Amino acid sequence: MPFMKRNVKTSRRNPMAAILVIAAGLAVSGGGYAATTAAVASATPVSAAASSAQVDEGHKLFLANCASCHGKNAEGTANAPSLIGVGAAAAEFQVATGRMPGQASGPQLMVKPSQFTEEQTKALAAYVGSLAPGPAIPTEAQLAPNGDATRGGELFRINCAMCHNAVGAGGALTEGKYAPALTQTKAIHIYEAMLSGPQNMPVFNDANLTPTDKKDIITYLTYVQKNPSAGGYELGNLGPVVEGLFIWIFALGFIIAITIWLGAKSN
Repeated sequence: MPFMKRNVKTSRRNPMAAILVIAAGLAVSGGGYAATTAAVASATPVSAAASSAQVDEGHKLFLANCASCHGKNAEGTANAPSLIGVGAAAAEFQVATGRMPGQASGPQLMVKPSQFTEEQTKALAAYVGSLAPGPAIPTEAQLAPNGDATRGGELFRINCAMCHNAVGAGGALTEGKYAPALTQTKAIHIYEAMLSGPQNMPVFNDANLTPTDKKDIITYLTYVQKNPSAGGYELGNLGPVVEGLFIWIFALGFIIAITIWLGAKSN
């Protein structure tokens, strides 16, 4: 027994023992990370199957309108990021909202009328989706506003209101950037934005917000879009700052005007 204890103590002092322990730890953590990544990747919806003709048409459109910035194989350049793996949802969102092709560089791409028809947009999305697995364009069932609006409002206020305002009125960010208003945004683009995280927005994949969560948020925003404020004129739904400014300018201004008028009348 003393001999065995001596061997154990000697092996613990051996520098190779520390190296073996570190290597084993790296192997376990690396294997766990790989398994987790594979599970998340398998859970991520991939682009829906598209016909080869649609992909070919999308490739032609891409070469004519997008390759100058994103590269001929969508590998990215110094002027634009790679599109490999972003999925059809990201391409459909950017093209359908007119953000891409971009007109000029700046702090943020502007929403404008799309330069492509719906069929061309779908073809471009199909081509980008064919490059690598990525988030697919959501289905009609995923976009149906038949979720829980109350729960969706809670999720929106927790995850989105700090930028988009509690009712989606939008708001300013740093360095000339802004969170756009969602008062007229289509359900498909809200869903795609959550999947792809355009520009300054974080990605909300199914591990962050489940498809049910996303449906509830869309249900809430659809309700807000269709139902005006129950409390009267909402002052743009921009919150207490605008309401306070209204009080200072109009209410106090009215009181001051009345005071001046009464003083002048008494004289």
